[in-house]
Amino acid sequence: MNNTAARLERLPVGRFQYKLLMMGGLGYMFEAWDAGIIAFILPALRAQWQLTSLQVGYLASSTYVGFLVGALVAGAIGDRFGRKNVMLWALVLFCLASLVGAGLNDWHQFFAVRVIGGLGMGAEAAIIAPFLSEFVGAQYRGRFTASLAAFFSFGFVISAIIGYLVVPTSPDGWRYALVITALPVVIILWWRRGLTESPRWLETQGRHQEADAIVTAIEADYAARGITLPPVQPAPQTVTAAATVATSWVANFKTLVSPRFLRITIMTWLLWVSVTFSIYAFMTWIPSLLVERGMTMTRSFSFSILIYAAQIPGYFTAAWLCEKIGRPYTIVTYMAFAAISALSLAFAGDDMQVIILAMALSFFVNGIAAGEYAYTPEVFPTRIRATGVGTASAIGRIGGIAAPILVGAVYPIGGFAGVFGMTTVILLIGGLSVLILGIPTKNRSLEEIEAEEFAERAR
Repeated sequence: MNNTAARLERLPVGRFQYKLLMMGGLGYMFEAWDAGIIAFILPALRAQWQLTSLQVGYLASSTYVGFLVGALVAGAIGDRFGRKNVMLWALVLFCLASLVGAGLNDWHQFFAVRVIGGLGMGAEAAIIAPFLSEFVGAQYRGRFTASLAAFFSFGFVISAIIGYLVVPTSPDGWRYALVITALPVVIILWWRRGLTESPRWLETQGRHQEADAIVTAIEADYAARGITLPPVQPAPQTVTAAATVATSWVANFKTLVSPRFLRITIMTWLLWVSVTFSIYAFMTWIPSLLVERGMTMTRSFSFSILIYAAQIPGYFTAAWLCEKIGRPYTIVTYMAFAAISALSLAFAGDDMQVIILAMALSFFVNGIAAGEYAYTPEVFPTRIRATGVGTASAIGRIGGIAAPILVGAVYPIGGFAGVFGMTTVILLIGGLSVLILGIPTKNRSLEEIEAEEFAERAR
């Protein structure tokens, strides 16, 4: 382990890490808010623009088309040029897209603007978790990065509340909802001006003096508050001279699919596809599916708030379990219960059963996401971490793109049973990939994981 990494590993959790958690978490919250609001404006757009079920599915998928490209590009840029600027500009992009979308009157144009906004959302998702994981020691990393993902739940709940209170108020309610969604991002843009670059990433680029200056400033902040830091513990050296050479996205991608990393790359891709498919098939369509079952739009939206709120304990219980039993076991456990919930929902009878089982599915499927965001940055070395996470996130968005379209196509044929039976199979595939191909990361530094897992696999 290089000196910079060893110095970061010994830092106790404090004000500095919590500030980063809040910055990154609020970025995720606004991303989920923007992604979630589409579920509540789709019923209004369907009626106002006289859209077919398939056209609604296309609009629901539009964000994730951009998300796929944004995650790929951001991962490459983040590994090549750093994490900080990607985080800032990603927010700007999807904020502007929401504002522009509020003024449109054509579903084709709306689709295009949502794709552009998705570019920013994809970039945001690819960078925040790797960025935070590089500042937090092994003892706390799982809880912190899983808690970071928990901010998604607040965003979805806020979108549900806005959908319930604003969208039904007038024919232009959906426009007001999009404007409200975009405005708070300005606060985070101002806040993030104080972000610092990742010292671990700077080390991989040979910029040792900059990395040292950042870590020294962090240590000085601890000293100023009277906190005595433990001595630096030496550990395996993993950053070689070859690793400090700036590489292209193509070179990094080749590394991801090389024999050394192929197993873990396949595992993360399958995990992200299954989780993203399940979350967005469910969260994007549930208000519309409740309306299709005969509920009024207002009643559907009020129940959706309860369903979305079930995410919050799902995320935080998973964050706690990530440190107690490890990330892979948490993911597999929550996937199993999510699959049971989805299968039960497929055969639910009355509305109360649907609501209770939908809340259970929301709890468990979003708990998987907490484990996913904690786990994925850990299994890739620093020099390709953003590319690894970005590529997995981008591949996952194939599930996000396909899910709303497939739900729109399957529901008229198979109803609730068809939609949630399909979700059950996808969840089982993701759980098996982690169970068979995953590696342990609990209480291991990022450098130890690389040295012990991948150096051994290279021989």
